[in-house]
Amino acid sequence: MKIGILSRGETLYSTRRLIEAAWSRGHEPIRIDTLSIGVDFGMSAAGDGRVRLVNVQTAVSHQRYLPKSRHINYMPHIDGMIPRIGSSITYYGVAVVRMLQARGVVTTATADGIAQSRDKSQSLQLMARAGLPVPRTVLATTPQAALAAMQAIGKPPIVVKLIEGTQGQGVFLVPNVATVTAVLAKLRSVSKPALIQEYIAESKGQDTRILVVGDRCVAAMRRSSSNGDFRSNLHLGGTAVTAQLTPEIKQLAIAATKAHGLGVAGVDILDSKRGALLLEINSSPGLEGIEATTGVDVADAIIQYLEKRIKEKLAK
Repeated sequence: MKIGILSRGETLYSTRRLIEAAWSRGHEPIRIDTLSIGVDFGMSAAGDGRVRLVNVQTAVSHQRYLPKSRHINYMPHIDGMIPRIGSSITYYGVAVVRMLQARGVVTTATADGIAQSRDKSQSLQLMARAGLPVPRTVLATTPQAALAAMQAIGKPPIVVKLIEGTQGQGVFLVPNVATVTAVLAKLRSVSKPALIQEYIAESKGQDTRILVVGDRCVAAMRRSSSNGDFRSNLHLGGTAVTAQLTPEIKQLAIAATKAHGLGVAGVDILDSKRGALLLEINSSPGLEGIEATTGVDVADAIIQYLEKRIKEKLAK
């Protein structure tokens, strides 16, 4: 099978591991630079009005682990794809994935799933509508709305989050009402709404990252913050150990992934006095930290999942 990996860089750890895993299972991995794909909405040569994908930069690796980048003026045939869409190119990446889906390419993450998981407000709404437990959260754009939100949520400290952001960026722990209103006023000046969310003090700067692939939780790690930071992200200096999951937590992570229409996701869960709470869903979870911590070959699990999905499609 030809497996497309949408990624800006072939040397990135997650991209490289997926290439290696695809080769090891007998497939041909093709790394495709998402931003190099030009979408032509005009008439095709046949005059049938179909959308074409052109000007594609690919890394077709005929030598194992040594991909060779080259420019071509057509989209290569792929049976399935693994989108690795960075937060800075979400809009364009979603458009590309949507077009490839329309061409019948099987994907580990749908365009809608990527868009929904990137928008923290929409993501929380999806999970709440599905009856899944999430922290008390209010979307606010003005200082007045922030005050009303805090009355509904509880006393400071309060967590303020930008609608979009990954790896702990755009997340602030705000100690008092005055600072919350000042932060909201600043965000409003640059037309950025924010989420006002309860601070789960009992989590003590810890959370659990679960890697869901299909109907399985293939790996999990317990992350802890460092230097008193309330965020536990490894990119911010946090540490991690392998986590053991209860059947209930596994079901929660899988349900959250399905609610977003994703086949592969990183699910972050917090412990609270009222039980486990779903914090965020990542449609392009990094593999380096969780593979190093748990020793699980997550990349292989992802390739196996995509392989199964492609076979199911071909069997129809």
